[in-house]
Amino acid sequence: MLNAGIDDQLAIANRKLIGLDIDGTLVDHFGHMSPAVREAGQALVAAGHEVVVATGRSLGATLPIVELLGIDHGYVVSCNGGVTARIDAGSNGGYEVIDRRIFDPAPALKALRHRLPGAKYALEDAEGNFLSTERFQDASFGVEATGVTFEDLLEASAVRLVVFSTDSTAEEFGRAVESIGLHGVTYSVGWTAWLDIAAKGVTKASGLERIRELVGIDRPHTVAVGDGRNDIEMLQWAGRGIAMGQAPDEVKAAANEVTSTVEDDGVVRVMRSLL
Repeated sequence: MLNAGIDDQLAIANRKLIGLDIDGTLVDHFGHMSPAVREAGQALVAAGHEVVVATGRSLGATLPIVELLGIDHGYVVSCNGGVTARIDAGSNGGYEVIDRRIFDPAPALKALRHRLPGAKYALEDAEGNFLSTERFQDASFGVEATGVTFEDLLEASAVRLVVFSTDSTAEEFGRAVESIGLHGVTYSVGWTAWLDIAAKGVTKASGLERIRELVGIDRPHTVAVGDGRNDIEMLQWAGRGIAMGQAPDEVKAAANEVTSTVEDDGVVRVMRSLL
């Protein structure tokens, strides 16, 4: 019994909070998770680590990944920190939203329309519905967006605002967004001409920090893996931040180390190092 108690104490002492991005980290650019990633993720969960999927996707598009990793109890950060949920596979619906950060998208929308007149817009409202202009749909929404006018978007509250331009390269788009000088929001520009906006101060890192406090894991025992510009704060927050091999230079600069690319299952190397 004494040895069992010591073993339990060691397990608790070695338990880590591990934040994992989805697209470009857990799944490739076609949305496919390899068997090696799935098996390594399930092994982390079985080992007792607090494995948290932290993504820009909305909750509905995140839950299938949570299920693939075998997380039946725990937490998830979606909408770049805009929505945090508790996972409980035995409860009604399998999850409970414990934090939803809402903001007024109107000032950002007005500024963006002036600078990017050809862009498409979509937002997730406080009830988890998606509203969009220009028949704008994306798998990361998790639900089919309802078509609305731009003026309708100005009247809505949002947990996530998405802007997509088919008229610009990612570089041109990024420069245009920077020139606007958005205030009162947190934003990141993606691989394509894609912009994600959340409430001020809301990032994957802020969502993970709340979970860290809830589960009582010390900051040095936190790990994060990601590949996008919306992962920078998360990688800087973690005790051990790892960028994927295909990540932009500024993402790699925010990390403590760099693993191989998503095509080479770079996250598996990280996962195995934690077992």
